[in-house]
This record gives sequence, C-alpha cells and structure tokens, in this order.
Amino acid sequence: MTDTLARRGFLATSLIAGFTLATARGEGPAIHTDTAGLEAGEARIPVGDGSLPAYLARPAGAGPSPIVLVTEEIFGVHEYIKDICRRLAKQGYLAVAAEYYARLGDLSKMTGIDQLLDVVARAPDGRMMADMDAVAAWAGRNHGDPARLGITGFCRGGRQTWLYATHNPTLKAAVAWYGPLDGKTTPIQPKTVLDLVSGLKCPVLGLYGGQDQSIPQAQIQRLEAEARQDGKAVDIVVYQDAGHGFHADYRPSYREADAKDGWERMLGWFRRYGVG
Repeated sequence: MTDTLARRGFLATSLIAGFTLATARGEGPAIHTDTAGLEAGEARIPVGDGSLPAYLARPAGAGPSPIVLVTEEIFGVHEYIKDICRRLAKQGYLAVAAEYYARLGDLSKMTGIDQLLDVVARAPDGRMMADMDAVAAWAGRNHGDPARLGITGFCRGGRQTWLYATHNPTLKAAVAWYGPLDGKTTPIQPKTVLDLVSGLKCPVLGLYGGQDQSIPQAQIQRLEAEARQDGKAVDIVVYQDAGHGFHADYRPSYREADAKDGWERMLGWFRRYGVG
C-alpha cells in the first residue's frame, strides 16, 4: 500500500459513481468542476483496522497545501461530494472525503433511505472521530500541511463536523452545513451537538436554513447562545427562505444565491482562522 496519490487510478473502491438515490426527488442543476491544474482521484486511507475508500483533490505540485476534511451526507461519497473536493482544491486546498461508513455496508449499492439510515445509526461516534484523525494524518503525509487543518460537512456530515470540532485540538476551523444539533442518543452515539458545544476547540461557522423542518430554529438559537456564553467563537448564519440541503446543487432543495453566499463565507472563515 502506498500513501502517495497515483495519477492514473487507485485500488477499486466502493465510492459512488455519479450521484445517489437522493436524486429520486428530481435532479437539480448539478455543478461540475474540472480537474485542470489538480491532482484528483480515489485512494484507500489506512485506519486502525484496515482502510477506507476516499476521494482526494489538491493543487498540482509539491505542496504542502492546507487540508480540509470533507464529510459526507448520508448518501455517501458520490459525485457532489467529489465535486466539493475539486472546488476546494481550485481554491488551493487539499480536500479529502473518506467513506466513513464503508465497514458497515456498501452505500454505492443501497437503494433505500431506510438502508442508509440503518448504516448511519450503527456508526459509533468514537470510531468516526478516530477515523477522521487517521484521514487528517494521511493528508498530512501526502502534500498536506497538518498545521493548517479545517473541516466542512453537509447534513449528517455537518453533525460530524461539530463533533470533530470538540475532539481535535489541532483543528483550526470548522464549517457545518445544516448539521443536526439534537436527536436520539444511543450507547454508540451518546452525545448530541448541543450536549458537547461547551467543549469546542476551534471556531465554528454554522450555515442553516430557516425553513429546515428537521432542525428547529430554537435549537439553533440555543446552540449559539450557549457557545457564546462559554466564550466560543461560533457564528450561525440562517438563510430564512432556505430549507434543508440548500447547498446540494444536484437536488431540488438547492438555492443558488444562499449556496454561493455560504460558500464564500466558508472560504472567508477558513482564511480568517488560519486554514487558508
């Protein structure tokens, strides 16, 4: 096994080709970012008990580049998530999205939301944090600068972004897109974001939709108030007319103006706190 990014392909992975079953609700105007000036492709990243499939994009050349971990929705590392990596690479970042649920099932072969939710429910938070540490370390060995580490994530990945911001003291900045803040806890997922917000170890930008029926505004307001009371650098932006998934350009939930504004805010947040 090699840590270096091959230009002409990797071992076969279970990453999803194209989009996902999320498009069953009607496909949106998906954005495609080319690979000109980039090194981009699939990889396997070593973790404690094996390896995870992943997608990486970075500027061509020696680096090191600042690192951004990209955490997936429940739909896996499909074309939208890969494109997010390429968009970040065009801005000078080494962006890597690992398939953290690979041990529990092949998301590329799942055809129902219930199957995906079952996988997500069986993923221990502790193992997720350890895997993210391993991905960050791998990126630092492969043209990335571990001293300039950031993270962003969407939906369930937004939750993992918040959790990672309470876990890794070397993280410089985090940006969570409509990540769930509360919900059912279990022995393997014992804490919610609201339970852990006082332990944030880096500045976090949260991007949320005012019409998101899955994340009540009262939770957002509570999180922001508690974070600021504890002296944490947290900024929450609520796009009043947007629902859940407003950045997902391959779905009808996409809202172009809000998505673009959030993207610019994310890049500014990374620059402000030392990732860029």
